[in-house]
Amino acid sequence: MSSTDNNNSVDVQDFIDRQPVAPFQWLILLLCFLVTALDGLDTAAVGFIAPALREEWGLSPAQLNPVLGAALLGLMLGAFAAGPLADRLGRKTVLLWSVLFFGGWSVAAAFAGNLETLTVLRFLTGLGLGGAMPNAITLTSEYCPQRRRSLMVTSMFCGFTLGSALGGVVAAHLVPLHGWRSVLLLGGGLPLLLVPVLIWWLPESVRFLVLRKAQQRERVSTILRRIGPLPEGWNGRFDLGDAGVAGAKPVSPVRLILRGHLSRGTLLLWSAFFMSLLIIYMMTNWLPLLIKDTGLSLSQAALISAMFQIGGTLGAVSLGASMDRLDPWRVLTLAYLCGAGFLWAIGQYYQSFYPLVLCVAGMGFCISGTQVGANALASGFYPTASRATGVAWAHGVGRIGSITGTLGGGVMLSLGLGFNDIFSLLMAPALIAAGAMFLMGRRYRAAPAAPALVEAPAQP
Repeated sequence: MSSTDNNNSVDVQDFIDRQPVAPFQWLILLLCFLVTALDGLDTAAVGFIAPALREEWGLSPAQLNPVLGAALLGLMLGAFAAGPLADRLGRKTVLLWSVLFFGGWSVAAAFAGNLETLTVLRFLTGLGLGGAMPNAITLTSEYCPQRRRSLMVTSMFCGFTLGSALGGVVAAHLVPLHGWRSVLLLGGGLPLLLVPVLIWWLPESVRFLVLRKAQQRERVSTILRRIGPLPEGWNGRFDLGDAGVAGAKPVSPVRLILRGHLSRGTLLLWSAFFMSLLIIYMMTNWLPLLIKDTGLSLSQAALISAMFQIGGTLGAVSLGASMDRLDPWRVLTLAYLCGAGFLWAIGQYYQSFYPLVLCVAGMGFCISGTQVGANALASGFYPTASRATGVAWAHGVGRIGSITGTLGGGVMLSLGLGFNDIFSLLMAPALIAAGAMFLMGRRYRAAPAAPALVEAPAQP
């Protein structure tokens, strides 16, 4: 479809697809990358300072559980709230408030005088963290050409993994010198410093502006000219191929993702997000302990655990590139199946160091990498009118999985399950996620209205 169909109005997505990726779009990706990096740093911060907290306040592991889980609960609720707000108020608006929120409460948490106060402040921090991530994904995806969307979104999301890893390095240097509070101060101060940069440099989603604020024609045209020249014969109007008429009567974005053509895909996406984040958070929280209990040294356990994150980062970029070239549902289905195979192999070869390193890296590549790929899939599946809600609610359901995985690991250990038993059980959620992606592909790949399977009409 031409970018100047419909009486010479400009179709925004078609216009972006026809242009080479401009420096302006790379700037948006970089700014959202920084948001996700700080999100990752702040999300992981309590885990890194937990030993110092336990020592200073004389806490038992059971007493630490509430503060470790408070942010996860906040993340879940923040994601559910932020999506519909972003579809009403704008992606940039909610993203800015989310960054300001988690930065400010993280700084406040650095001055907590007891465990109860710290738990409440970490919950409030989690609300902001839950709103930032899905809106960074949505905003990035809406400035990406379709031919490179998956790679660009997954590359941006790698900021979360790198930020989490940076948190460990920072904590290792700051805690011995300045105490655990310094890590929270840094984790809150950096987002607050980033907010003015985002206000000045980060644009609102041009697709959102066309959908909700059609009267701001000059603002839209100014943004698009930073991507490429507007076509000759343009009549001053903009169009969205996925969203009907700009400025039409708003429909609840929650209704859009839970009814009609999108409803089955939404439930399948939720299944995949829940299952993969269950595995990821169980691995993140319990893998070092499980490995150490096999008789390997603490340094070996740390190295093997790091391979999970390294594999996940490589998987995110590789699978994102593959999704742009091949059928994305087949790519994700195959990756989840391979992840189940690596989980089985970990249970078989856990007593051998080098095979275990390779299997954990492979599991991270497939499971963690596929979860990042699912973010890109979700951002392309929903139409503009409900994209932020669709991505955010998938994250919210995924956070329920992360809580389940965190608690489930402790339950399985308390039941005395062995290494092989635990990883055999973890194959089930990986296979369920693979089935969800397979069924989603069957349902939407061959839909009669091909464009609508990704950009479904936002009709009431």
